[in-house]
Amino acid sequence: MITWSELLPLIFMAVMGLSLLAYVILDGYDLGVGLLLPLGSDSQKDTLISSIGPFWDANETWLVLGVGVLLVAFPKAHGLVLQALYLPVAVMLIGLILRGVAFDFRVKAPVAWKPFWNRAFFAGSLMATTAQGWMLGSYITGFDLGGLGWAFSLGIALTLPAVYVLLGAGWLIMKTEGELQEHALRWARRALWPMAVALVGISAATPLVNPAVIDKWFALPQVVALLPVPLVCAVAFFAMRWVLTRPQLVAAGYGWLVFANIVLICVMAFFGLAYSILPDIVIGRLSVWEAAAATESLTVIFIGTAITLPVIVAYTIFMYRVFWGKARALSYA
Repeated sequence: MITWSELLPLIFMAVMGLSLLAYVILDGYDLGVGLLLPLGSDSQKDTLISSIGPFWDANETWLVLGVGVLLVAFPKAHGLVLQALYLPVAVMLIGLILRGVAFDFRVKAPVAWKPFWNRAFFAGSLMATTAQGWMLGSYITGFDLGGLGWAFSLGIALTLPAVYVLLGAGWLIMKTEGELQEHALRWARRALWPMAVALVGISAATPLVNPAVIDKWFALPQVVALLPVPLVCAVAFFAMRWVLTRPQLVAAGYGWLVFANIVLICVMAFFGLAYSILPDIVIGRLSVWEAAAATESLTVIFIGTAITLPVIVAYTIFMYRVFWGKARALSYA
């Protein structure tokens, strides 16, 4: 029977993982909107920004929670991860700061500066997205500094934007109407196949850079039990394609299926990754239990987390309920 000291690290690993999954989905769509910003007209840019205005800052709360749990619950892993990812973390933070500054200044600064701040918002979104892709690739390879590890990290850094663009386009399909919604449909169709190729390529390359994955996925009976993961992803992909190629379905109110299915793919990819790496928290170096803080410390942190996490979840749900509906052009008037 599992003891409390063995269970606590697993609980915090789940909290950290789910926090980062929530961040990827929630901040992923507003990063995607930032990447799509240059494709809109001047008036559409205001609506694009407005569609994420009430949400984007709060979405980053999940990143703070996930990294905070890593710091206080797994201090040994935090030291290794931050040491290996210092530069991409710095690039990501600069990008997120640039997005925050550009978000306010594009409206409050003189009109002549608006194009500059639009470009800054796009640049910040691109910096954060590619940095997150590099961090994910480096983590999967166990921070391998060889040529294969660098190539894999670079591949994810270049392909993760396609996932975020599709999330952003799916969000815009739900939140906008008229010409901008039609543009979002077109953007989503363009990103659909690059996203699929990227995910298939990453899935095929992961066993090459991390051989332990082969035993977990392709041995019997695991291969049969895990078969629903790629099948669900395939069904979700073709469901998205079916909706995107039939604008009448979007007009009938089924545009939300695009966003729902790309979220489903992200969730399946997350659980596939979690299965591949557990029980390690730093692949090939530290297990969950080796990296965990003392049980007494985790117990105190658990009490704080049990209070904080429901508040964050409740606030997030409340915020989305209040600000749900079609977006209009952003105005400070």
